[in-house]
Amino acid sequence: MRNLVILGGGYGGIKVALGLLDKGLPEDVNLTIVDRNPYQSLKTEFYTIVAGTVADREVRVDFPKNDRIQYVFAEVEKIDAEHQQIVFRDRSEVISYDYLVVALGCEDNYHGIEGADIYTESVQSFAGSRRAGLAVGNLKAYGKVTIVGAGLSGIEVASEIRESREDLNIRLLDRGGSVLRAFDPRIQGYVADWFNKNDVEVLHHANVEYVEKDGVCNNGVCYVNDVTIWTAGVRPNKVVRELPFQKDQHEKIVVNDFFQVPAQPNVYVIGDCASSIHSPSAQLAGIQGEQTAAVLNCVLKNKEPKKPKEIRLKGTLGSLGKSDGFGNMMKQPMTGIVPRLVKSGVLWLNKRH
Repeated sequence: MRNLVILGGGYGGIKVALGLLDKGLPEDVNLTIVDRNPYQSLKTEFYTIVAGTVADREVRVDFPKNDRIQYVFAEVEKIDAEHQQIVFRDRSEVISYDYLVVALGCEDNYHGIEGADIYTESVQSFAGSRRAGLAVGNLKAYGKVTIVGAGLSGIEVASEIRESREDLNIRLLDRGGSVLRAFDPRIQGYVADWFNKNDVEVLHHANVEYVEKDGVCNNGVCYVNDVTIWTAGVRPNKVVRELPFQKDQHEKIVVNDFFQVPAQPNVYVIGDCASSIHSPSAQLAGIQGEQTAAVLNCVLKNKEPKKPKEIRLKGTLGSLGKSDGFGNMMKQPMTGIVPRLVKSGVLWLNKRH
């Protein structure tokens, strides 16, 4: 028997598994999915847990049930590439693999800022988002919340908290001169206007020097704060960063056109862990998962795989609360209720695989 192990049951990992099953997984292949949680987390919606606007049950779905899939719910400690084994944190047994798909996602990048890893809340994991939601929900009237980072995650967290709690004082620290620097100027202006109308303070050209339990020091000014939420960048999972493979400047593993590690072509890397010309996103991970499934289907059946097509992303969507949003759709910037409804539709589809 040949062992195929998928590390990470997120958008990419599940697409690999379902794609292989749809194409007819060979009978001599054991398929194992490893995840820290016994459910699939919908990471694009974690901001709603932070704000307390939906129950966490709405931000997770059950893993697919199939007799060909074995699940292991545990925290990965190490990938032993030399011996082709997976080592776990809280269990002594290891899993051996013949083929490996690494889709472990990302974690916060604190950029070496003192105190950031200790005194800030995270939205990069289900458990971290729940802790952040508890911290925000327990704030007394007129409590102070600071979100560090004004990219897509920071924008959605700040706007959702505002919609949830009108009493809170919300501050958004933006390193650049405008929020959402990667988006069209029209969208930047729309979001900036939304924050102005909804009394969310935005400080541009931020330079966080250190974080303390009760405050954030930015450009020489220390702001007293109750909860600090970190959305100022990500990096691949630590387990991936420790692998002895070639990496790019962002610590992501360099792969070939088939998502294989050149030094060990039986190892595939997708999503936030793989070097790419595209920015990390659930959409990108899903497409890479589908393409990897097609490649693996050929490899497992001793056929020559075809080079995957060039990835073309459909756009990016963001929310400003439950009834407003923004996004690049059909290469056009859009704002208001339409992109918000589309985002809700995408979530509906994802929850039903």
